[in-house]
Formats: sequence, structure tokens, C-alpha cells
Amino acid sequence: MEEIEVKFLDIDQKSIEKKLKRLGAKKEFDKFYKSKVFDYPDFRLDKKFSFIRLRDEGDKIVLTFKKRLGTKKTGENDDGMLEHETTVGNFEETTDIFIAAGFVQKYYAEKRRIRYLLNGVEFDIDFCPMLKPYLEIEAKSWEDIDKAINLLGLNPKDKKIFSATQIYDLNGINEFDYKELTFDRLVKR
Repeated sequence: MEEIEVKFLDIDQKSIEKKLKRLGAKKEFDKFYKSKVFDYPDFRLDKKFSFIRLRDEGDKIVLTFKKRLGTKKTGENDDGMLEHETTVGNFEETTDIFIAAGFVQKYYAEKRRIRYLLNGVEFDIDFCPMLKPYLEIEAKSWEDIDKAINLLGLNPKDKKIFSATQIYDLNGINEFDYKELTFDRLVKR
């Protein structure tokens, strides 16, 4: 299934939250996520702009396969993201399954996410180690995305259609130089 989402980088969190509240958006949560990304030892998924992510969202564990579509150069928008996801029962046990099956853990990362919901559209304010906060807008259609951008008064030319890895790249950070990207520590390979 295609994931329909855009990002706006280097946002003013308080300003965005104020606009969302004024529009009647409901704050869904403020959560801390921890994720592990897996690949084959030869990194064949990465070479195809794909990855497998296991994420502990606090109230559920989500396993996801993602593949960037229409991949462009760093800083240019992709055509979107293919995404398949399901919930699993246990973060560590699922990790053990991947390792036993011959996968390697590329890295462990943390993220804080504040989510607002308005008319079925998700507005996520994300905080990642070493990055300024960014806004992710996810909807069921590109038309809904455009409406959400207009509602917030954002410039459509500033939207980014790419992964968090690409945001790190834009900031001169190779996410894969790290075994751990956490708010408390950064562990290089």
C-alpha cells in the first residue's frame, strides 16, 4: 500500500501546535518510540532503498517494510513510499527472530512524536536525535495532503516527500555511521 505523507523540516513546534489547536485538531498522543532497522548482511534492502523496521510505540509493537518510490538525489522529493505493516507481540523476541533468520540490525533509534488528528489527517511533530523538529502530514489521498498544507498556511513548495534517513543526509549526518541514535547518547560504528 502506498504511504501518502509529506514532511516540513525545521518547524516551530509551538506555532504548529497553536495552529492545529485553532483549527480544532485533537491531540492524540505524545509518545516515545524506539526502533530497530534490519537488513541482510550485504545490505541488499538498503541498496534498493528499502528497509524493515521494528518499532515499539508504547502501546503496540509494529513491524514495517518500507520502500522508497521514484528515488531521487538527496534533497529531492521521491514519488512516495510503499509500506506494509502489521503488529507483533514482543519487541525483543521479534528482534531475536530476525537475527536468527540471518538479518543484521543496522541501527537502533529513538524518536518522540506528538500527534494531532483533524478530519482523518494525521499531523505528527517528530523529534529525532541531532535534528530540528519536523512536521509529518499523512492522509488517505494527495488531495487531503494539499488541503492540510493550505489549512496550516504552509508553502507547498517546502514539502518533502522522503524518509527520515534523507533528512539526516540533508543535515550532513549519515544515519548508518551509528549503531545507536538516542537522545542520551550516540554510538558510532
